[in-house]
Amino acid sequence: MQELVRTNNAVLITAIEALLKSADIPHMVLDRHMSVLEGSLGMLPRRIVVDEGDWAAARQLLEEAGLAHELRPSSAGAEPGPKSDLTDDAVLGGRLRLKQKRRGHRVGHDAILLAAATAARPGDRAVDLGSGVGAAGLALAIRVPDVSVTLVEIDPELAAIAAENIERNGLDRRASAAALDVTAPAEDYIAKGVGPGTADHVLMNPPFNDPARQNVSPDPGRLAAYVATPNVLADWVDAASRLLHSAGTLTLIWRADGLADVLAALGSRFGDVAVLPVHGRAGQPAIRVLVRARKGSRAPLALLPGLMLNDEEGKPTAEAEAVLRGAGALPLASG
Repeated sequence: MQELVRTNNAVLITAIEALLKSADIPHMVLDRHMSVLEGSLGMLPRRIVVDEGDWAAARQLLEEAGLAHELRPSSAGAEPGPKSDLTDDAVLGGRLRLKQKRRGHRVGHDAILLAAATAARPGDRAVDLGSGVGAAGLALAIRVPDVSVTLVEIDPELAAIAAENIERNGLDRRASAAALDVTAPAEDYIAKGVGPGTADHVLMNPPFNDPARQNVSPDPGRLAAYVATPNVLADWVDAASRLLHSAGTLTLIWRADGLADVLAALGSRFGDVAVLPVHGRAGQPAIRVLVRARKGSRAPLALLPGLMLNDEEGKPTAEAEAVLRGAGALPLASG
């Protein structure tokens, strides 16, 4: 174990533990019970330690949270050398290991929720559009045995990292990565082994932030991953419709306040639409919607009970933990 932080600030300890838990980084707080000796005055520092293999990722997590000044030097007494451009992170309670770029777009809850909402069965073929380093598609492959997944990503560097993540998770027989623009013509998809009408499922997390209404990051990677162009939703739905067979399903995640845009983009080509609102905290408005639609169906829309990521006190709910850490499925996946 390697020391990460030493502090007697109980609030800071709680905050750091929450950060490490959200990133699935195992840790321990040593000297927690020294208050018995010091009379609960909080004068003696507690030590937060992590495994050596998680130390670099844990340091980066705290640096990005603005806590770099709280970090301890390395066990050798000096700060670590140059950091890799990539971090190695555990998701789904450690079931999936992902390399990803240290800066720019980082894997979050959206990708895991998207995978959990995808109604795939063993033997099905799925295409993950805009896959990044492969989080959603590979999380689906971890949850559903024998499903095959094609990861489609426009950035060649991210597509290469996705290919590495496929191999390191032992999924090379069921998954592949293609450096391809989502809006590319059918011939380009065919060249990558993904022809029209060949997919049972398409899952996608398109850029959805509106630059006219929300602050956007100047980082090019985050800009491409999060900020929507005027036609992005319609273009991505068009691509999904072309890839799906006559009764295939599309699953996507979008801003909750943009649900009307999603329904408009689905138009008459999709039916049997099911909407699952996602709430960051119980009692608060939804922040996301997960939407599943079936190509060619005329079944009516269904609005499902919302998923609460945190309770009213800000603690993760059992339902959210079952999905985000336990690799469980959401109700949409049963459709």
